Amino acid sequence: MPQRGEYLCGALQEIRAKQSSYQIEGAPHEDGRADSIWDTFCRIPGKIADGTNGDVACDSYHRYKEDVALLKQLGAKAYRFSISWSRVIPLGGRNDPVNDAGLQYYINLVDELHANGIVPMVTLFHWDLPQALYDRYGGFMNQGEYVQDYVNFAKVMFKAMGSKVKHWITYNEPWCSSILGYSIGQFAPGHTSDRKKSPIGDSSTEPWLVGHALLVSHGAAVKLYREEFKQEDGGTIGITLNGDWVEPWDSNEPKDVEACERKLEFSISWFADPIYKGEYPASMRKQLGDRLPTFTEAERALVQGSNDFYGMNHYCANYIKHKSTDAEPQDYVGNLEMLLEDKGGQSIGPETQSPWLRPYPKGFRKLIKWISDRYGRPIIYVTENGTSLKGENDMPMEQILGDDFRAEYFRGYINALAEAVTLDNVDCRGYMAWSLMDNFEWAEGYETRFGVTYVDYEGGQKRYPKKSAKVVAEVFTSLCQS
Repeated sequence: MPQRGEYLCGALQEIRAKQSSYQIEGAPHEDGRADSIWDTFCRIPGKIADGTNGDVACDSYHRYKEDVALLKQLGAKAYRFSISWSRVIPLGGRNDPVNDAGLQYYINLVDELHANGIVPMVTLFHWDLPQALYDRYGGFMNQGEYVQDYVNFAKVMFKAMGSKVKHWITYNEPWCSSILGYSIGQFAPGHTSDRKKSPIGDSSTEPWLVGHALLVSHGAAVKLYREEFKQEDGGTIGITLNGDWVEPWDSNEPKDVEACERKLEFSISWFADPIYKGEYPASMRKQLGDRLPTFTEAERALVQGSNDFYGMNHYCANYIKHKSTDAEPQDYVGNLEMLLEDKGGQSIGPETQSPWLRPYPKGFRKLIKWISDRYGRPIIYVTENGTSLKGENDMPMEQILGDDFRAEYFRGYINALAEAVTLDNVDCRGYMAWSLMDNFEWAEGYETRFGVTYVDYEGGQKRYPKKSAKVVAEVFTSLCQS
């Protein structure tokens, strides 16, 4: 087994921007881009905490060279970003025209990265479905139409950049598109059974249909890449799934321990089991019954085995307490309670600006080992890991730039990853910190910051690296010398 430093030095190391297209690009209608469901969602009063949107964000559409220079300055070796589908194909569909100006933006970005010695990792879809497809046939809810349009979009990108991009991700966090978009209604397009939030949606059925459509389209895009592009371009392709670690609320209660496993299955295995095992987890089938779709043999053939690597997004942990009552039709976590304190009142981790995020570095090692064990030691890329800081947006500049809390978070989590690699036989090939810059944080607007670089939104989107900006590279360098 290689030494810790030897292995990590050979791995792909990255400081990554929160480069989902809608969060940083701005220029929503420039050079032919059309609306996505997030442009529309942000116009609905009350959906975004501070009433803002991504119309300007970090202005990266105009400042991408500045952002690449920042990456180089901070020692980044790779950069993950996503494509705005409605910038490339404004109306979204397979019979709709490609917008050459929008496509050229991403080609220019990739060329700029290569010119500066930075490896691009491209995510095809990060939540921003073209509004035209939602209007035309309901988007994800019409699997037959959607899969064909998504595969066409993927083919346009593979053809344009396949010779320059060797790392492709089909979807970022399909759980969020399915649950936050079609169960809770917190994300676009805002479907939910809660009529106080939305006039449309059925939380008991829609998220499972959406998740199924995303899985099938992922498999179809991977099949296309492998058959038409992989041999010549020599790249790899996978999907990125989010998931947080869990500990039992009462470690002496077997039902709480069992509920922990069920929670992981409802969040991670919902998508990973079909890819690696060919079927949904038994715990989900038991609770959801026929509300959970069944794979046809053709769908199974597309989905099973459709990962060259596992993209892992991870931030925090929760305590899990079982429920004694039957699951409600709208339950999406596995009929359990998610808590931040255990039976004895012990917090899982310190507070952050994000109510859901309590750091717990030990959980990172435990979760990546759980994934590795369950799915037969796949190649793993950690594609997101980071934290917000409580009250950061209201701090004086000097305090914001000296962000010791975030720096310590990265030290703890990267060292936990090193332990998983060297002690648990986890095959992790890269780590990507979230995120390079503060940006539009979805439903939280600009009130929450995750960046290792401060963005002065009111001062022309100027960038100021924080103390944590160099920590990722410093920790990896230290490990390499150990």
